[in-house]
Amino acid sequence: MPDHFHDQCGVVAVYDHPEAATLAYLALHALQHRGQESAGIVTSDSGQLHKVGAMGLVGDIFTEEAIARLPGRIAIGHNRYSTHGGSVAANIQPFMVNYGLGQMALGHNGQLVNGQQIRESLEAYGSIFQSTSDTEVVIHLIAQSLEGRFTARIVQALRQLRGAYAFVLMDEECVVAVRDPWGLRPLVMGTVDGATVFASETCALDLIDAQLVREVEPGEMIVVDKEGLHSSFPLPPEERRSCIFELLYFARPDSHIFGVCINGVRKRFGAQLAREAPVAADMVVPVPDSGVPAAFGYAAESSIPLEPALVRNHYVGRTFIEPSQSIRNFGVRLKLNPVRGSITGKRVILIDDSIVRGTTSRKIVKMVRDAGATEVHLRISSPPTTHPCHYGIDTPTREELIASARTVNEIRDYTGADSLAYLSHEGMLAAAARSGAGYCTACFDGAYPLTPAVAPRNQLELFQP
Repeated sequence: MPDHFHDQCGVVAVYDHPEAATLAYLALHALQHRGQESAGIVTSDSGQLHKVGAMGLVGDIFTEEAIARLPGRIAIGHNRYSTHGGSVAANIQPFMVNYGLGQMALGHNGQLVNGQQIRESLEAYGSIFQSTSDTEVVIHLIAQSLEGRFTARIVQALRQLRGAYAFVLMDEECVVAVRDPWGLRPLVMGTVDGATVFASETCALDLIDAQLVREVEPGEMIVVDKEGLHSSFPLPPEERRSCIFELLYFARPDSHIFGVCINGVRKRFGAQLAREAPVAADMVVPVPDSGVPAAFGYAAESSIPLEPALVRNHYVGRTFIEPSQSIRNFGVRLKLNPVRGSITGKRVILIDDSIVRGTTSRKIVKMVRDAGATEVHLRISSPPTTHPCHYGIDTPTREELIASARTVNEIRDYTGADSLAYLSHEGMLAAAARSGAGYCTACFDGAYPLTPAVAPRNQLELFQP
């Protein structure tokens, strides 16, 4: 089983651009790291919505022929990695439906902690679901509302949701972007050639030459239509709890979210780790790609040379044929291979961003030792991961998380490292700190900002004025 947290999803929206579908496609390319299972784009052209979506990668799905089937000046797009619901075609987003006011489409990054309860209530009143995704409940809440305007129906639906979300929605005439009141999931706004663009990360804006305007604020709903841009805060404010793992691992290093430069904050994590857990060694070796910025920070702070002595194969597909004759560390060797000439006879500090089950770390340590390292010291640029995430990150159960039941010394012995040290919780927050920002650190301390299961509000309110 994969020994890492999985990315969530990526969303994008474009309003009033003659090549809206192409811009959405390029933005999804930049957000490919956030989801590799499926991708989709919906556009609006003269009052009609059009959708192209499929399982697979963005570059394989959106050929010139596919883009030609997406006319219009309005578009929303979505990359998916399933955190709730299976990896099946029925779950490809954006969801697009016909309903009482016409047509609408919705893309979602995050996870609703009361999604299942709402679904059961809706099914009890006769709703029929086409997917297994928690996102579909939002479509039903909007469709069943008696409000006379699309945006008013969205507000009524939002008031029944609890969880992490960055939504992009559209009908035939407008785009709507919404962020959860805790600010758990990122969402930014930019402009290009007079068009308004929303995306999960700024790297998507960079690719299409869009200028960053600002973040969508926690709890904010922005509507863009022919009358301009309208901002409102329809939900009660909550204490900000942006996902710390976005900074540690998920966001691309060249992105700027939650008010910080991702590459810069990861270097600070590494520098703080070097101050907290120094060790005599000959080289600092990052585990690519996620450990690279922290390794730069560790090397600079410790004055130990950085050596890229693990080479990553970037062309590993989603499936492979394993040889019948056992090859040691086969799965890891598909992606990583040590540079023996650099490692032999050296004391090595391995830098990675996290340890989940510990199986991959164990194989990498053995691989480096087999390549001739005299010592292998493992340094992790985050605290021990002890709890699963309920807000849009695909994580193992708590029982599968090695740090939930083992001490640091026990994990060190399991991985085979000569020493092991994690970044402290206090050091992580100090390195990530910025004015006015709080972070969700539940995966490290179990302090969930909202409970994983919440009873739904009375769904009869859907049929009340």
